[in-house]
Amino acid sequence: MLQCRRRWVSWIWTAGLAVSMSAAAMADDVVVKRFPGGDSATSVGIADASEDVELTGPQALTADAGGQLFMLDQLNQRIVRFDPKLPNDEPTLLQMPEDVKPNDLVVRKDEILVWDGTIRTLKASADAPSTRGVGAATIRLEEVSSRAVDDHFAASAFAQMGSQPPGSATELLDENTRAVTIKQGRKPSRQYVASRGKGSVIADITPEKGDNSAQVEVRTVDDNQLVAQIHLRVRNKLGAVEFLEIDNTDRLYVLAENIPESGTGAASFIARYTPDGALDGIYELPLANTPLTRRFVTVSGDGDVYFLRTERTGVDVVGVGFRPLRNARIIDVRPAQQAAPAAPANKFSAIAAVRPSNRQQVIETAFAFEGVQWLVTPQNYGGDPDTSCSGFSRIRRPWYLQGKIGQQVRGVPYCWGCHGSLANFRFQMERGVKAGNVCTHNSPRSDVAGVDCSAFVSAAWGLGVHYTTAAIPSIAKPVTNPWDLRPGDALNKPGSHVMLFLRFTPDRKAEVMESSTGGCNGRVCRNVYPLASLLARGYQPVRFKALADDAMVVAQSTYEAEKDAPTGKESKKPASHEVRKKARH
Repeated sequence: MLQCRRRWVSWIWTAGLAVSMSAAAMADDVVVKRFPGGDSATSVGIADASEDVELTGPQALTADAGGQLFMLDQLNQRIVRFDPKLPNDEPTLLQMPEDVKPNDLVVRKDEILVWDGTIRTLKASADAPSTRGVGAATIRLEEVSSRAVDDHFAASAFAQMGSQPPGSATELLDENTRAVTIKQGRKPSRQYVASRGKGSVIADITPEKGDNSAQVEVRTVDDNQLVAQIHLRVRNKLGAVEFLEIDNTDRLYVLAENIPESGTGAASFIARYTPDGALDGIYELPLANTPLTRRFVTVSGDGDVYFLRTERTGVDVVGVGFRPLRNARIIDVRPAQQAAPAAPANKFSAIAAVRPSNRQQVIETAFAFEGVQWLVTPQNYGGDPDTSCSGFSRIRRPWYLQGKIGQQVRGVPYCWGCHGSLANFRFQMERGVKAGNVCTHNSPRSDVAGVDCSAFVSAAWGLGVHYTTAAIPSIAKPVTNPWDLRPGDALNKPGSHVMLFLRFTPDRKAEVMESSTGGCNGRVCRNVYPLASLLARGYQPVRFKALADDAMVVAQSTYEAEKDAPTGKESKKPASHEVRKKARH
């Protein structure tokens, strides 16, 4: 068993005084199980990072009532089940139905709930499991029903990590829906949790004056009895707050974020409370340089906290160390070791040609890329097998298109190195061009259509050329305070990934639109992420200068061809080629 020790000194405020913690503050994070990359019975799918592409691996981790962990191995189209207290035992592989392409996972009683745009319920097939590898069993899953939207507990469990239906473009631009206006109306948000210790409970989370504290009131569903009242206060500004669990000994667990106005030192933690609501201590989540998974942390019935950490060399399931914090009035979290930002690319001579645009048009364009409906023809789909990627044997075709020949699908597919307008994409599909390309270790393909992450943001901003994540700093200025982000801004990690910012949700998460291989199943989609985890991983809040009313050269002639029917040639414009070439070098 691998183990790493973290040593640090923290300050706790008690009775108005700062108290130093030393030996008592030491916490251990223990790797309880490690999976190498691959598709064997004891490995998981990992796709390495490359230019403008994040490292991709398992997308979710959750625990069942018996303490077993379930990990969503998205690239291998399966769920890996194992006992974290028996790390040497072979895992059980649960193979998902062919038409289910999830990116989130919840286990409740004997049901496996997954999210692929809607909630779908899976159970083990009645057929006998087939053995694969020494001691490893593969069990086929089958869908038994689709959860209705009125199942509050299932919907709330997925919503905690952003898996929920998208809002409308009109709603996103309504300032009254954004969390930064919380000062004008501190309405509680309600969460429904099927807990281990108290059964079904409702948690009402009410932000308090000052934006660094909240009250969490937990009541039972059946008889509306008060379980506990929790007062949560952090040093800077409180981000997302999620009531996670009541364990078998009635201790309560709340996930929360501390986010300074500078964005530097943002941290996520789980606070543990005694049955009467007193702070017991915290689990600090190791976010730095770790690709965010949809449901990256889970709490078992015994009160163990596990974190899913994906690296190039493998995937670790980490048992997070506990730090006691008795009688503390303020939770002081050690700042996460944030990823160092890449140096801005300053050597750009190309003109950024833009349509006259405003935030309304940016959001409407983004929703058009996400909501476009189109028919998948055999030519768009391509032939099988389609495994031309180098490295891990990923198929070229995005996962959301698998098995969809002759069907209507939603959203522009992810295509590494591709760019262009929505009109151009439609034209390419009608021509019979292949749709999407998730191979990120090969050169861009000229026979495929779609958009990658930076091409999508470039199109939403109205750019006539494709600016990569490394080039975006040359046309966008930093937003010093992340809470000042506005619809149409972006969260950019140079050389890795970029997301178009839509809004802060009422529970203070960042709602974004992105073109992604993992979180979007290979298309443009809307996602919701905890803000601290994005900042800790090196994402920089930025504002396109044209939206900030800064001076910018606009070349109207760039768009003359788009006023008429698309020609299919816009992706070959010399300016676009030059900008991409400069961005890579």
